[in-house]
Amino acid sequence: MVLKSYAKINLTLLVNKRLKSGLHNIQSIYCLIDLHDKIFLKKIRNKNFDQVSFAGPFSKDINKSNNSVKKVLSVMRKNKIINDYYAVKVIKKIPVFAGLGGGTSNAATLLKHLTKKKLNKKTLDKIISKVGSDLRLFFHNQGYQKNLRSVLSLNKKHNFHLLLIFPRIKSSTKSVYAKVKNYSKLKNPINKSLSLRKNFIEYLINSKNDLQSIVEKKHKILRKLLLNINEFKECHFARMTGSGSTCYGVFVNKNSSMVALKKLRKKYPKFWISIAKTI
Repeated sequence: MVLKSYAKINLTLLVNKRLKSGLHNIQSIYCLIDLHDKIFLKKIRNKNFDQVSFAGPFSKDINKSNNSVKKVLSVMRKNKIINDYYAVKVIKKIPVFAGLGGGTSNAATLLKHLTKKKLNKKTLDKIISKVGSDLRLFFHNQGYQKNLRSVLSLNKKHNFHLLLIFPRIKSSTKSVYAKVKNYSKLKNPINKSLSLRKNFIEYLINSKNDLQSIVEKKHKILRKLLLNINEFKECHFARMTGSGSTCYGVFVNKNSSMVALKKLRKKYPKFWISIAKTI
């Protein structure tokens, strides 16, 4: 069995407050994109342990003994969602420590595939507490994270073409959130007017990622990258996703994103650069 594990992009990200648990409450409009890892999955017979391995261009940055794949299989077994053990090989094409949610996506993809029936909220919360709060995001192709415990599908799906640039800077989510000093007010952006593409794009343009300025301050190249992406006339806006360091631009169409890709690859030959679209 071969599964596709999709990356995510935060189109907006507001940090509202620090919770007693140490986590931060956030709000985010996000989308899954066609950039994906491949997961090869096979049931193991007559063994009582999982065989988990990683390959591909970003596999060397994975903790082989403590990762999201091992965590989700373990917690699923403890909650009697599965009984068997599995051989899992993940081909990592999604950059790691880059704000694209690759590890959590791997866990969510396995969870969705191996779950025979709908999980109740209590069980899902147990799994999320072990794997990570972002797990909820991967149950919706395009969604609105209202808070850490609530994610809604967008009423209207919008298709976008994106240019992605990963400057090969590993950004630690924990250390970035630790530097948040100012918090944004709670917002409820979901309304009927955002079903119109023009209104939705305008809303995104006027929004932000609260973590971006923190990462930009530490790594000056990000500000330069975002300015370079924004210089293309057919780019609606450019932003950093998640806690970084991947920067992206939302473009009018595939051709315009391809033009930007070719020019920026010449300018930044050592960076990972790709195009993607929403799924």
